Amino acid sequence: MSFDDSRRLGGAVNGEHGVPALRQVVLDGTDIRSLAEFYRQLLGLRYRPGDEPPAPGEPDPQGEDWLALRGGGVQVAFQQVASLPEATWPEGPIPQQLHLDLTVDSTAELDVQHERAMALGARLLEDRSQDPEEPLRVYADPAGHPFCIFVAAPRAD
Repeated sequence: MSFDDSRRLGGAVNGEHGVPALRQVVLDGTDIRSLAEFYRQLLGLRYRPGDEPPAPGEPDPQGEDWLALRGGGVQVAFQQVASLPEATWPEGPIPQQLHLDLTVDSTAELDVQHERAMALGARLLEDRSQDPEEPLRVYADPAGHPFCIFVAAPRAD
């Protein structure tokens, strides 16, 4: 059944009936503990119970398999892989395949979050912060996944 068929038949479009709900976004990485820490600090999320980092010097079995972060109605998970070719976006042989869009309310906040992202280990890929219609910056996280931070009006839904 298509999305339109579900709507015509009275099905909900929010995961209640007829369509699945998006639970989380999962990012692959070769060092998922570091990647999870990057996003935990950048987005202000918390570890799913049992996924917290171990004490210094202790083994980290969770950090060698799967980790999840939660908060504010969002869940981001991280899956360990043996190797991961870094995206070469915007050009090159390896497309980005997926990216995260993060928003702020003002250009001043865009600049604040730029400094935070860089301090946490992001790499700036493109700077369109002076664009009058949609100021944004595109980064790569420590594993090379592209993500954007841009100025957007609050969502109406």
